[in-house]
This record gives sequence, C-alpha cells and structure tokens, in this order.
Amino acid sequence: MPRAFSAITFTPAVRAAQERYGSRERNLLFEEDSDERNLITERERALIPDIDTFFMSSVGANGWPYVQHRGGPRGFVKILDDHTLGFADYAGNRQYISAGNLMNDDRVMLILMDFAHRRRLKIWGRARMIHESDEPALLAMLHMPAYRARVERGYIITVLALDFNCPQHITARYTEEEFFAMFEPKESP
Repeated sequence: MPRAFSAITFTPAVRAAQERYGSRERNLLFEEDSDERNLITERERALIPDIDTFFMSSVGANGWPYVQHRGGPRGFVKILDDHTLGFADYAGNRQYISAGNLMNDDRVMLILMDFAHRRRLKIWGRARMIHESDEPALLAMLHMPAYRARVERGYIITVLALDFNCPQHITARYTEEEFFAMFEPKESP
C-alpha cells in the first residue's frame, strides 16, 4: 500500500513530470512505502498543539485554487482523534471564499508551519463546517475562551494523508515570545 499522499497527488501528469525532471525513481519509494501515513501519530501530536499559523487551500466551483492563512493562539488546532482535526474559525475579512468553496467541494490541504524549528506538515483532508446552532458542544471544544476573537464557525478536518516535508528552504522565523526565550538566562544545576 503506498503512502496516502502519493496515492492522492501522484497523478499521471505528476508522474510524467517526475520522469522528465529525473525524480521518478526516488519518488517510487513513496508509492512502495508500507506506512500509509494517514493517521495522526506521536510525531504529529508533538507539533500540532504548538501551531499558531497554517495555510489552507480549497478549490472554487470554477476550478481555481484558493489559499488562506489561518491563525490563532498556540493550540487552536485541536486533535480530536487519530483521523480528525478541528479548529475554530475566527471572524476575518468577511469574504467567505473558503467557506463558499467548501460548500461545493470539501477537499482541503493544510500546510502547518513551525518556522522556529523549520518544520512543515502537509495534510490532505475533507472538511466540514460546523455552526453553534447545529453542534454547540463540538464548537465549544474548539473555542479558546482566553483568545479574544469572535468565533464564526468551526472546521472539522478528516485527515486522509499527511507528510512532513523537507526543511531545506524554510527560513527560521520566531514569534516575539520565542525570540525573547532564546535570551533568557538558563538556571544552573
């Protein structure tokens, strides 16, 4: 069984591009790997609660892709089980492009970024929106009361595939908190 992400992404056109550019043989390893990588494991559990920013793509009814930044306090992305993530969607620019796209096609891809440690987790999944009027208990689980932003809805993502990606071109960036923590005096034993 191949990795779930290669089953989703290695279309005939992608395989042809890999062949043309000389990486097809190396990418066969993804297709021959017995670990499907479609479960949230300890490795992902070590990253996801620290995330405060990610990017989510969706596809419009006209076929055009759309990528949107999602942000919140650390921990706003919740692991609900080994196959499911959720997050509260806070009020933003009120264009509702992702929300509208998901009404037509529930496929999404998330790119979770940990800039300080130069890590990137790619997640392919299917999303559904939840609203307080329909699922108040589930939306309440996603809400972070200390974060003073208005929750408009929640997103529940069923994880179909995930993969950590090469850190080669990720520039280290730090939040203010991370930056000042680097200069705090360390306690001596």
